Parts: sequence; C-alpha cells; structure tokens
Amino acid sequence: MIARAVSFVAKSGTGKTTLLEKVIAELKGRGYRVGCIKHDAHRFDIDHPGKDSHRLTVAGADTMLISSPEKLALVKQHAESPPIEELIATYFGDVDLILTEGFKRSGLPKIEVHRAERSPTLLCRGEQHDPSLIAVASDEPLELDVPVLDLNNPVQVADFVEKHIIHATD
Repeated sequence: MIARAVSFVAKSGTGKTTLLEKVIAELKGRGYRVGCIKHDAHRFDIDHPGKDSHRLTVAGADTMLISSPEKLALVKQHAESPPIEELIATYFGDVDLILTEGFKRSGLPKIEVHRAERSPTLLCRGEQHDPSLIAVASDEPLELDVPVLDLNNPVQVADFVEKHIIHATD
C-alpha cells in the first residue's frame, strides 16, 4: 500500500470531482500540500495546435515540458498508462497527500462516492468486493462493513482522510 494516497471512485456523474474540490480546499486550509491525479479512460489533449509546445510534440518530442514562473506542464508520450505507484513516486514527492480520481482497479485505499439517484449499487461492494475500500461517501444511509460518510459534508470526509490516510503512518 502506498502511504498518504487515497483514490475516490464512483460511476461517472456521481460527483467525484465536486467532492474532491471541496476536500482539497478543506485540506489546503489545514496547511497540507495536496497532489491530485485524475484518471481519464479516454484520450485527452492539453497541448493544442498552433502552440509552440504542440509543434515540438508533433515534431517527435517524446517528452515536452512547458515551464513558467507559476507552473509547469509535462506532456509525455507513452504506449500505455504507467502504474499509479510509478506516477506517485515520480511526480508527488513534494506533497503531504495524493488524492486520485478514478483508478478503480488500483490497490490504493479507496473512498467510493455514492449518490442514490445515480445508482442503487456500489462498485466496491456489489458484484465485486474490493478489499481496498476504506469508506463510502453517500447521500443516503447504508449498512456496510466500512464507515459511511456524508457525501454533503466535505469537512467530515477531510477529517476521515486526515485521520486514516495522512496520519495513518505517523
């Protein structure tokens, strides 16, 4: 298990990003450095035609890094997505916590986001029993073998992450 990382998983349209935005803001307010990795099962492009960086990538650069005084962006070509553990080890050594969105099949500890109107079933406690599930953030009461957090209370979710992920190895 990777210390200080947790993945928020759910079916599309459940509200993972909305919850993560609020949890990140809460944890930042507590003074933590927070990293985030978003899994995208589809192809995405952050480099656009007409930009110099795009021209260099199209020319064949395997790795393209754009740097400014405020931020940097890395475009790295690969045949398949690297394992989440490799991404964390390579890019997130300077943060206190890594929150990921998606990565349902990883071995990371998971918090499943559940919204009753979106789906009556859970990903991690339905047909499959995912042993890495550590909590469910739900908008309805559930009887489960893991804690059920209030989906509409990001402070409670942040408290859980702080206690069970950030301070779990202290």
